[in-house]
Amino acid sequence: MHKIFKLLGLPNSGGVEMQIAISGGKGGTGKSTVATNLAIALRDYFDLVLADLDVEAPNDHILLGVELQNEEPVNSFMPRFDYSKCIKCRKCAEVCEEHAIITMKDGTPFLMPTLCSGCAACQIVCPVDGAIIEGQKLMGHTYASETPYNFILITGRLLEGEERAMPIVATAKKRAQSLNKELLVVDTAAGTSNTVSKALEDSELIIAVTEPTPLGLHDLSLILKLARIMNVEAWVVVNRSDLGDVENIEGVAEEYGAKIVAEIPYSEAIIKSYVKGEPIVLSDSPEAGIFKELAEKVAEHLRR
Repeated sequence: MHKIFKLLGLPNSGGVEMQIAISGGKGGTGKSTVATNLAIALRDYFDLVLADLDVEAPNDHILLGVELQNEEPVNSFMPRFDYSKCIKCRKCAEVCEEHAIITMKDGTPFLMPTLCSGCAACQIVCPVDGAIIEGQKLMGHTYASETPYNFILITGRLLEGEERAMPIVATAKKRAQSLNKELLVVDTAAGTSNTVSKALEDSELIIAVTEPTPLGLHDLSLILKLARIMNVEAWVVVNRSDLGDVENIEGVAEEYGAKIVAEIPYSEAIIKSYVKGEPIVLSDSPEAGIFKELAEKVAEHLRR
């Protein structure tokens, strides 16, 4: 959309101008390592913000060596019953798709909080005004952390014990977009769930990180299929490329019209940088050059 505004000579309607996403079918492929190092390399081309939307296990702040800052709560609707007004019609329980509301024999409703999705359908169908009161349930938090790399890291973190990640992903992404930066770099969760789809939404480019293993190959096909469904161009980065047969990766990438843009060999230097929280891209190692070259390719693609 931002390109349309530019072509028409109109100001952007708000939010970030461009978005790319780093994703991957399975965990442990090095997705966050690619995301953090690529973001640092891209700062030479764009005023950007990095959003860690792997809200169940966010670790970009660890890789960047920063503490989470500026915590904001993410709350969800949770019904509260005013039994003095409840007519025990059972409509709230009937409309609840999550079966979070159960009723006694006389129709008295009770809520099972862990099942409630916060959709508020019960309050909408309730025929008695005030019988269902709007309550709040803490789902998690978002953070806006200053980094020493000239960009802000937005992080979403799901509260321990909570199962619904979507409100955290949506809120964290909205917070990142509100910064009105030139580029939003999104680090998604592993897999192809609805939360990953939400994180990928609005992207102009998806960089799928994989490894040359049977499981990596299988899950790469899933994320590339999702990219095709969302009509977003996809690139492939092969991590630990010397530990398996990259030709199989090439076959899957070709099947989905994607291209391999970088191969990162197994490297002790990367592992050490991971442990120390010192991004490898800032070193003078050969691995740093891989991320810098990838950043240049991304910049050229976005500026076409």
